[in-house]
Amino acid sequence: MKDGLPQHRARRRFGQNFLHDPRIIIRIVDAIAPRRGEAIVEIGPGQAALTRALIERAGHIQAIEIDRDLAAWLREQFTPDQLTLIDGDALKLDWQSIAVQPLRIVGNLPYNISTPLLFELMKIADRVVDQHFMLQKEVVDRMVAAPGSRTYGRLSVMLQFRYRMSKLFDVPRGAFKPPPEVTSSIVRMVPLAAEELPDVDLGKFARVVTAAFGQRRKTLRNALAKLLTTDAIVAAGVDPQARAETLAVERFVALARKLDD
Repeated sequence: MKDGLPQHRARRRFGQNFLHDPRIIIRIVDAIAPRRGEAIVEIGPGQAALTRALIERAGHIQAIEIDRDLAAWLREQFTPDQLTLIDGDALKLDWQSIAVQPLRIVGNLPYNISTPLLFELMKIADRVVDQHFMLQKEVVDRMVAAPGSRTYGRLSVMLQFRYRMSKLFDVPRGAFKPPPEVTSSIVRMVPLAAEELPDVDLGKFARVVTAAFGQRRKTLRNALAKLLTTDAIVAAGVDPQARAETLAVERFVALARKLDD
């Protein structure tokens, strides 16, 4: 493992802001608590701030880097025994081929790919131990929001359906170079065990959630008119005059089950 940072200017198209505060790095790695022998995948290692600390504790990790210049530099910094590097876009990756054993996934996710990537990773949730991500604070607040809050929405419901969500702590702008325009937060996502998952078709669940939040100001009677009758909504134990942001995940499950009827 070599020391030193690359002479690399952050690229806006990749959403690059490089973490450099050693206290924050230690705090994040302590929260992840990596151990030797675990299969750890880091999304966007960048200038290796987290990568070095993860390797020191785990011995070896995999990482996915879209920036070819940084990928070349990373290969100079670490031996193959320390780092298995995948050049490419995490959004276009065949995650099924990587998840051949239980994975622990970590990363500093750019805003422009965070939501689609989180939904993509849901497809392999049954092969994931946990996920620790750094995202914009407003995104994490939406991910962990409770029913009735202003930030509770489609993202909240879909992720809380599949994961046990925990916001860990905020990361100030000054912890990065260049400093981003927003505060970041660390979130922990632990997939629910098979026996904890609701017995409902995920596709139907997603259709109901998407329709319900499609126009937030509409009542469920109107928002779900193309999917469910008023009687079906009532039969699911839901008030047709309620709005989507007031419903807990299990109420959306009940509505999705009524699509079978």
